[in-house]
Amino acid sequence: MKTILTTTAAALFALPAFAESEIAIEDAYARASGMNAKAGAAFFQIMNHGDKDDRLIAAKSDVAKRVELHTHKETADGIMQMMEVEEGFPVAAGGMHALERGGDHVMFMGLNQPFEDGSTISVTLVFEKAGEMTVEIPVDLKRNPMVGGMKHGNMNNDQMKQDTTPSN
Repeated sequence: MKTILTTTAAALFALPAFAESEIAIEDAYARASGMNAKAGAAFFQIMNHGDKDDRLIAAKSDVAKRVELHTHKETADGIMQMMEVEEGFPVAAGGMHALERGGDHVMFMGLNQPFEDGSTISVTLVFEKAGEMTVEIPVDLKRNPMVGGMKHGNMNNDQMKQDTTPSN
């Protein structure tokens, strides 16, 4: 009985700190390019409901040997290159920052095991001001690359249905 009361009290003290977080993660999913993939990525929207700017400065997970914040940049030759963003991703007060395919994302290198469709991976996001936040991210190997936080422009449904092969 004493153990139950102690556990309940600890949970009650932990809830307000979590509930007061001004950072929220929405529309999260992860994927890898195949069963033998050595790398994967996670995508989501970071919502900052607070009145102070913040910054995602790191991500940690035991699903891979290395976890980094990455983006795609165009080289002088016109080739898109993926690179680490050591300074992290800013999230303006009252704003949103999208991590999406072809842009900013969390990169998992040296996967410890394949990402299985329908499973979840645990990722700890580290924010400059909000601190650490652990999120369970569903693995979705079938998600259409044009669905989610990406900007669709003037594409019609036929264009959106064309690419259904998994890729990073």
